[in-house]
Amino acid sequence: MFYWFLKTIVIGPIVRLVFRPWVEGEEHIPEEGAAIFASNHLSFSDSIFLPLVVPRRMTFLAKSDYFTGRGIKGRLTAAFFKAIGQVPVDRSGGKASNAALNSGLKVLRRGDLLGIYPEGTRSPDGRLYRGRTGVARMALEGKVTVIPVAMIGTDKAQPTGKVIPRIMRVGVRVGKPLDFSRYEGMEDDRFVLRSITDEIMYELMLLSGQEYVDMYATSMKDRLVSAARAKARELQEAAKPGSAAPELEEALDAAEGRDRPSTGDPATAEAAGPDDSDDGDAPVVAAS
Repeated sequence: MFYWFLKTIVIGPIVRLVFRPWVEGEEHIPEEGAAIFASNHLSFSDSIFLPLVVPRRMTFLAKSDYFTGRGIKGRLTAAFFKAIGQVPVDRSGGKASNAALNSGLKVLRRGDLLGIYPEGTRSPDGRLYRGRTGVARMALEGKVTVIPVAMIGTDKAQPTGKVIPRIMRVGVRVGKPLDFSRYEGMEDDRFVLRSITDEIMYELMLLSGQEYVDMYATSMKDRLVSAARAKARELQEAAKPGSAAPELEEALDAAEGRDRPSTGDPATAEAAGPDDSDDGDAPVVAAS
């Protein structure tokens, strides 16, 4: 009840009026029966715009963090997600993955629509990343079609970390349903699951126009964090008295007309060759 109250009376009309979301492929949205909506994931607001343009109720598998927050903000967030019927899932892997699978299958067995982000997390840079095979397993075990959906421009309307969205038009592009019944009974074959998932991601790439990256988004996020930390350590070292960054030291020497000594010490070498990898960039290179 609260879901429809928010969608048709409170949030829905305001969002439609302000953001004027456009939709392509509405004819591919099933009027009845269970189905999986597999979407790219650019912004937190994806979970608002997608259900808004689908006439039927849609349930998302939401990360459990949204339901366990503390303080006023955390409690309000948890209450909101519970009220609109979203299902909390633990994304830590192992037994938690099976619990998430079962939660999704319950939704499908009720004949409802299930929303999934195969990438597992928001894209860190706007590109499309490798999909997790959970969507394939649910499709086979639930015996349902997968409808690829591309969210367009939501990352510009509400970038990661921005609470108040920018007012602009966003789009939802719905693709043709994908039928994987030819793989019935093969839900335990990891090669089949990967093949199905890759087919879904290929359709998402075509719909969204995003560049595809054949690695998990979580791995890319880890690399970016590691690189940022390495850079921060480098800047901290450079800020210490008497330990300016190599680039700054070289610039000062050039300004004073001095030639720096060429030694094996990377901190004082005039120019490091391809094999001189023992400099401050090594952690960054390793992290990438």
